[in-house]
Amino acid sequence: MKRTRTAALTVAAAVAALTPALGQAAATAADGKGNLPQDPVGSGKAWSKDQKHKVEGQVRFHPGVQYETVTRPGPEAAPEWERKVGDPNTLAWMPSYEFTWTVSDVLVNKGLTTKNGKHALGLHAVLRDPRHAVVGEVDKKLSGQAATGSQKVPGNRRIACDTGEYTVEWTLERPGYAKVGGTLRWDSGCEQYRKAFSAENGGK
Repeated sequence: MKRTRTAALTVAAAVAALTPALGQAAATAADGKGNLPQDPVGSGKAWSKDQKHKVEGQVRFHPGVQYETVTRPGPEAAPEWERKVGDPNTLAWMPSYEFTWTVSDVLVNKGLTTKNGKHALGLHAVLRDPRHAVVGEVDKKLSGQAATGSQKVPGNRRIACDTGEYTVEWTLERPGYAKVGGTLRWDSGCEQYRKAFSAENGGK
């Protein structure tokens, strides 16, 4: 039991060490400022041509770091207290996309905006590598969705660490009415995780 708990705390400590840096990057992503955030966010809103139907959308790109663990002995005084720590040599990315939306309509002759009913939506994102080649794509059609909601869509594509600066092109569409979208940048560097895990490995 104690060994299991020690392993869990070790991994948690490594991730916690990265939280401030990643959190600050995400906070600046919406307005396009800052240096290639690890967890970028984009948003937008658009009206239909008749100005009676609106869609507001946001996408958050989740890089999804993955790694294997290795067993390390405990301190010199108690080497039997083994612990599992992240192996920096096995780091990689498995991205996913989180879409969030709000759909609203203006009631004819009343000038009131409502967020009711069920709606169809189209979620789309393309991940391009530094050479602008498509290395991942998601395309999901939804029906019967509430006026406000969100959905996470797996990218189903493993991306190697430190392979450059990627571009995420995304759209969220309310078919027949309006579409929002944009472009995000993402840096595939794993240096922060590598340093954290190396420290947990005793610098190995």
